[in-house]
Amino acid sequence: MKVKCVVVDDEPLALELVCNFVNKTGFLVLEAKFDSALDALSFINANTVDLIFLDIQMSDLTGMELARVLEGRKGKPSPKIIFTTAYNQFAIEGYKVDALDYLLKPFGYEEFLSASQKALKHFEQQADNRSAIAEDYLFLKVEYQLVKVMLKDIILVEGYKDYVKVHLEGKESPLLSLTTLKNMEELLPENQFMRVHRSYIISLEQIKSISKSTVNMGIMNIGISEGYKEKFLQFISKWIN
Repeated sequence: MKVKCVVVDDEPLALELVCNFVNKTGFLVLEAKFDSALDALSFINANTVDLIFLDIQMSDLTGMELARVLEGRKGKPSPKIIFTTAYNQFAIEGYKVDALDYLLKPFGYEEFLSASQKALKHFEQQADNRSAIAEDYLFLKVEYQLVKVMLKDIILVEGYKDYVKVHLEGKESPLLSLTTLKNMEELLPENQFMRVHRSYIISLEQIKSISKSTVNMGIMNIGISEGYKEKFLQFISKWIN
């Protein structure tokens, strides 16, 4: 598997160092490099990028701000991020925007490779799940194992801090998986699942009833957020006279 990446850093030496590390790593493909987060954003919006090696402290737009802009886009998968910075106080904040890893400057190739291999493992697991979805199931990381989940059994997916709760038909307790709601949204087939709230993805097949701005899923009622209402109304319009 090849991972398409870009490098963003406004320090010329740091930018070249990371680019050199990318070029000597067989599974990474350097698509572009930028000393400006705004220029990087324009490129990422126009091209397919899997992974960003991203400095945090930059003048025009910080790496953290760029990460939040990318995370907030609708209808387009967000690249995964490995932060590179000299400021270790940003580490915890980095994970709040779903960073895959965090490299503290100055770092060597061994640390860079370890973070890159973590990214590769993530993309391989995503690819395996997309293949599995063609067979109507996926695998979720639950504690220290991968659990097979049939798509037809999923009632809804609930965002919960750095995890998701996957509520399943016939199960009293949801599965708690270390992933994000956005990752699940990108993974689940659009013709079967829909995000209706910043914290919820629902199974369209599992809907019991709809009233005004609420959808009943049997196990709970979910409010339809304004940002997702238009798409949901389009879905139900075929039944409204």
